[in-house]
Amino acid sequence: MSDTIFALSSGSPPAGIGVLRISGPAAAAALQALAGAMPPPRVAKLRLLRHPSDAAPLDRALILWFPGPATVTGEDLAELHCHGGRAVIVAVEEALAGLSGLRRAEAGEFTRRAFLNGKMDLNAVEGLADLLAAETQQQRRTALLMTEGHFSRRLENWRLRLLQVSAMAEAALDFSDEDDVPDGSIEERIKDGIRELAEEVAAIRSAPSAERLRDGIRVVLAGPPNAGKSTLLNRLVGREAAIVSDIAGTTRDRVEVPASLNGTAYLFTDTAGLRDETGDRIEAIGMDRARDALAAADIILWLGPAEALPRADAILLAAQSDRPSAARAGLRISAHSGEGMDELVALLGERAGALLPGEGEYALHRRQREGAEALEQHLKHAGDTSDLLVTAEELRQSRQVIDQLTGQAGTEDMLDHLFAGFCIGK
Repeated sequence: MSDTIFALSSGSPPAGIGVLRISGPAAAAALQALAGAMPPPRVAKLRLLRHPSDAAPLDRALILWFPGPATVTGEDLAELHCHGGRAVIVAVEEALAGLSGLRRAEAGEFTRRAFLNGKMDLNAVEGLADLLAAETQQQRRTALLMTEGHFSRRLENWRLRLLQVSAMAEAALDFSDEDDVPDGSIEERIKDGIRELAEEVAAIRSAPSAERLRDGIRVVLAGPPNAGKSTLLNRLVGREAAIVSDIAGTTRDRVEVPASLNGTAYLFTDTAGLRDETGDRIEAIGMDRARDALAAADIILWLGPAEALPRADAILLAAQSDRPSAARAGLRISAHSGEGMDELVALLGERAGALLPGEGEYALHRRQREGAEALEQHLKHAGDTSDLLVTAEELRQSRQVIDQLTGQAGTEDMLDHLFAGFCIGK
């Protein structure tokens, strides 16, 4: 990391302000080349930026200087707060690109340097990625908890306690051949410590899924043809997302529409009408895909007869309640008149609340859940055995899992994939 990187770290122009960030050993020289005298550390100063080659004025901007390692990246860092017009940003970027030792940053490179320099661990990086992608307030709150290190602090607590238990196991092994063991209850205390840790890990492992929070609760609308599924979908998402027709079999494939209701992200799926037989091969494929969607659904809105309910927890709806023929069981709703729609949205929110993190809780990504599961298994094996050598080895592997969770041990390929999802300038 001997080179110095730069990028626009604010929104795309045009904007009121454009923030250009420079990080690396040549950051101070770059700042002096454009702005002249260096400002005091962490003090904003107004300067006329000039092109280093011919001293032509570029913009009048606020400049800031942050000497490393006490910076967000752990390196020397400079910021140029320019006017946010396209021409201004392009001119300043071209001036920076012409300086020796500077290059444009790649996606996620600032955050990657923060990670490699110990300013963030892997969980905080994942939380930041979620925060940048957050579209609902619930996503924002949950991502912020991960970014601020709530899960990482718990992992550090587990690591310290594992070290204590491991030290006791090693001490018991050292004195196993001696007549006078210094602490006769040491093996019992080892078992107690392992059991307490395993119980805490098991509780965390059941935390809500970050993927579900990010992608939305999967709500599948299903039922026979002409049951009103597409009309209801359009009402829920607030736009004409699905074709509505009186012709049976109009919906041949799944129609997936993301939407936010009362701050919760959903992925609504309209499906082909289900019936016992069809001579249409395309419709048959659509019904197979509808059944696949039902199998993967978090919540099912069933617009068919009660006796055909596809799952015990499906929400039974008496749709098209505005029609004289509507006399079925279930929550009476009408996408046209609005009858029952407030009750349905409230019911969806109640069901979603059981699947998503509550206030002050965080959600775990698949990598974190798998790590917690592996940690729980190692602790279980450590607690079940009477062989102290096996216990010590399982505790060592438990500490290794925690290192993988925080990013102290991991694969370069996984890191490349993670940081590739970041925007330029982060």
